[in-house]
Amino acid sequence: MDVIGFGALNLDRLYRVERLAREGEHVEILKFEEFPGGSAANTIAGLARLGLDTGFIGAIGNDSEGKILLDDFRNYGVNTDGISILEGRTGIVIGFVDSRGERTLYPYPGVNNRLEFKNELVEYSKNARYLHLSSFVNDRQLEVQKRLVALLPERVKISFSPGILYSRRGLSALLPIIERSSVVFLNASEIRAITGRDYKKGSHLLIEKGAKMIAITLGDRGCYLRDTEGEYRVRAESVEVVDTTGAGDAFSAGFLYGLISGRDIVESGRLGNRVAALCIQRFGARAGLPTKGEV
Repeated sequence: MDVIGFGALNLDRLYRVERLAREGEHVEILKFEEFPGGSAANTIAGLARLGLDTGFIGAIGNDSEGKILLDDFRNYGVNTDGISILEGRTGIVIGFVDSRGERTLYPYPGVNNRLEFKNELVEYSKNARYLHLSSFVNDRQLEVQKRLVALLPERVKISFSPGILYSRRGLSALLPIIERSSVVFLNASEIRAITGRDYKKGSHLLIEKGAKMIAITLGDRGCYLRDTEGEYRVRAESVEVVDTTGAGDAFSAGFLYGLISGRDIVESGRLGNRVAALCIQRFGARAGLPTKGEV
């Protein structure tokens, strides 16, 4: 496969509100929808939509929410052989999205917390071009990911999107993955949480630690990119924002598509910005994911 994802699998329940409530306030819910979610899962859906051969490692419960996630992946053409179906509840994320498209998220991990290492994970992913990792709530799954990365042959490139959950654990906790990563995806607050530095100095530090490329998303200011050769800025596209849920995951999909199809770091950044711009014009993390032709 081109890319296999490994991260939490959740059903996103998103509530549209005029503004996010402060403590003690009541704010009316204007709209409610639910969508399949999970950071790496969204990126894999985006890559499948772009025509790449994809798979996934994760866990769902034996409930109706788990069936929704499994069916959605299969509709995208994602291989689901690496997904464990466990007794219990599938992960849920409750999100509130305001009129500007900004959001707050509340994760319930469910059976994501029970995913454990097994040798079949190595067999499943050892021939992929990329393994794309994102976060879990529980530390135990981070250790499973580290173990898998350590056992994979060098020909399998690692793509890492730690998100704020992993970023708050700091550099020492994430270093076994970062030093093996071909590309690390972060935003400005995440890289500061990992390194204690701004995104320029923090990116330089992560390159020194062994990462080949760092891609920092900066919202409407586009993205900042660094590799072993230098640093680059790519301007964002100006679009009407409906919902920023999944914007970073969509960027990762576009960027990885660029790398796999032979583009350089800057052109891959443009593709990342393009896919993200199309994504945020629709409500939910996957509704706006584009096809190759639309990109």
